[in-house]
Amino acid sequence: MVERPYSEQQLLDRAQMLAGLTLSQVANDLGLEVPQSLRRNKGWIGNLLELALGATAGSKPQQDFPELGIELKSIPINAAGKPLETTYVCITPLTGIGGLTWAQSNIFNKLKKVLWIPILSDKSLAIGDRQIGSPFIWQPNEREQCLMQQDWEEIMELIALGEINTITAKIGQVLQLRPKGANAKALTKGVGRDGETIMTLPRGFYLKIPFTHQILIDQFKL
Repeated sequence: MVERPYSEQQLLDRAQMLAGLTLSQVANDLGLEVPQSLRRNKGWIGNLLELALGATAGSKPQQDFPELGIELKSIPINAAGKPLETTYVCITPLTGIGGLTWAQSNIFNKLKKVLWIPILSDKSLAIGDRQIGSPFIWQPNEREQCLMQQDWEEIMELIALGEINTITAKIGQVLQLRPKGANAKALTKGVGRDGETIMTLPRGFYLKIPFTHQILIDQFKL
């Protein structure tokens, strides 16, 4: 069991020690097996890094390192440094959202400060052969904050108006809302157009690829 880091620098130092290693090397050090597929183990890479770095939050609605105010996000990239998929942030509240502001939201809290860890994940590579890249700490600048807040407010307004089932992944410049559930039977409560309670799929907020790609470009001067 890796102890939780006591400072941002210690966390970053630990992450930098992982850079260049394959996922199988890290898993072996922790006594874990590498899955054959991520289809039924979608969170495996993130969980592996959490264990290796001493994260304490688990599945709680807070940062992975709450004592440091830092969220951990792994990001699969190709050889050119482009993200291969959108980045999941957190579950979206669908009820009891009246009066909720951006600054009070879980997504705002999660994205205040992020430890990004790129993972070289070309499709030709087996899961265990995927390589950990150089980590970095990111805090959104004013423009990035504004873009995320605008998207969040637009999406949350539609949810509050009972339009949850009309929201597509195309809505939002940098954020998108998508179903987030193990299967189509895992329903949760939402709000209908007449204010009635409906059953719908859970939803999650994701960062779009062009947004995270720009973060990587800014960091590594790609």
